[in-house]
Amino acid sequence: MPSTPNGATHEVTNQPPPLTGHNPADDAVLLEGIRREGAEWHVDELLRFGKVVGSEQARTWAEQANRHEPELRTHDRYGHRIDEVDFHPAYHSLMTTTVGAGAAGSAWADERPGAHVARAGTFMVATMLEQGHMCPVSMTYAVIPALRRAPELAKVYEPLLTSRTYDPGLRIPAQKQGLLAGMGMTEKQGGTDVRANTTAATPQPDGTWLLRGHKWFTSAPMNDLFLVLAQAPGGLSCFLVPRVLPDGTRNTFRIQRLKDKLGNRSNASSEPEFDDTVAWLVGDEGRGVRTIIDMVTMTRLDCVLGSAGHIREALAQAAHHTRHRSVFGAKLIDQPLMRNVLADLALESEAATTLGLRLAGATDRAQRGDTEERAFLRLATAVGKYWVCKRQPAFVAEALECLGGNGYDEASGMPRLYREAPLNGIWEGSGNVNALDLLRALAREPESLEAFRAEIAAAAGADDRLDTAWRELQSELTRTEDAPLRARRLVERAALVLQGSLLVRHAPSAVADAFCGSRLAGDQGLAFGTLTPGVDFTALLDRLPA
Repeated sequence: MPSTPNGATHEVTNQPPPLTGHNPADDAVLLEGIRREGAEWHVDELLRFGKVVGSEQARTWAEQANRHEPELRTHDRYGHRIDEVDFHPAYHSLMTTTVGAGAAGSAWADERPGAHVARAGTFMVATMLEQGHMCPVSMTYAVIPALRRAPELAKVYEPLLTSRTYDPGLRIPAQKQGLLAGMGMTEKQGGTDVRANTTAATPQPDGTWLLRGHKWFTSAPMNDLFLVLAQAPGGLSCFLVPRVLPDGTRNTFRIQRLKDKLGNRSNASSEPEFDDTVAWLVGDEGRGVRTIIDMVTMTRLDCVLGSAGHIREALAQAAHHTRHRSVFGAKLIDQPLMRNVLADLALESEAATTLGLRLAGATDRAQRGDTEERAFLRLATAVGKYWVCKRQPAFVAEALECLGGNGYDEASGMPRLYREAPLNGIWEGSGNVNALDLLRALAREPESLEAFRAEIAAAAGADDRLDTAWRELQSELTRTEDAPLRARRLVERAALVLQGSLLVRHAPSAVADAFCGSRLAGDQGLAFGTLTPGVDFTALLDRLPA
């Protein structure tokens, strides 16, 4: 006779509880950086926001906003063209929470030193919750410097772009409580080569312009205002395009389709068509790239911050799983090889977070007139954008593997993190674009290299491996032969040396020692989890998110 079962066949054991109810902002690496870069006054507010981000409700919003994707409605029931995008209520909850926390344009209206650092911390924590809704948030922050090249337009729109109120729906911009901004740069025939754009701009007697053309990748089409590049008689120029005109009529902004993207599913990305679309010139005619690059520089900063936050979230998921899962008689986190993997991931995450917040601090000080910090940003932003975004996909893949088969299941949330991971490496200039931007800065703005040198010099003598790597890099940076071919290697080494110098100065000695030993010197393993014996694994694991 068959034996009687001793227990239920579906009893659940050895599975971690859901990672909710925690506070992603209560993180030593993040809070140390916020304080160090001048925004200690923001810590309490950031911790309050972190409680919301870690709540079960907010995590449900993130899942729902990605499961129920935006839907395009080109016409109403009567046949009128409306070009609207409908979002699930969860998306609006995410936007209300994140804009209300100050992650969009509010830093530009805050006169306190460290305002942009405070905003950077909020942005990173919000990214840990959900990345798609951060696109309009980022563009709204980034538009302000470019818009200020048209003071009369800035006078009207900047107070609303810096609002903490999320006010969705297409209405007269000046009558809303808060605005969101976007950009339309690329076209299908040119992509990164925006000077190949064919969208045409024709001046009108009343001082406005009419645009005609088609854009290839314009995200967040339900935003209120867009900066758009178009060919004017005087050359490629930058224009402000509102979705609704001051008299209340809809501007022509025909959304041809929404992009079917790998990830970033909660965020609508579109192909708009302009046909006698009313626009206002921003900056000088023929200087469109110079104008809109002010916006791109800020969105590139957000790519670094977003990737660092995303990396931190993947690390938190891996740490949580391994703390609660047992295998071969011990917790996963106590198994030697898993300790190596997690310690290496923690090291990578700390380097990314520290670099991102250093850039945010430089941004804050540059906005307050620090010319050396502005010069440092010119080179360091390209370096950070390239490397931190490049490391994100490999990092998330390794973190997902820490969960084993559970990590490959959609219910874990890790597949969504994995699909999002390549995004920041592509948006606002791919890896090649940023690597070549490093060469451009070296050739045209030598003061940027001098500022970079001064930054590294602050750590001189603290670690022989860092000093050696810096000497070798300086030699490479001054070589012009085959520079474009070597550009990726140059920007990678520049990023590692910069991260090493920051960790040597600001991180615990065990962290700095492990980084310099594994990233700058010796026989380096190429996969995560290849730290050598002698590394203080306990000290590194102490830096894991709680």
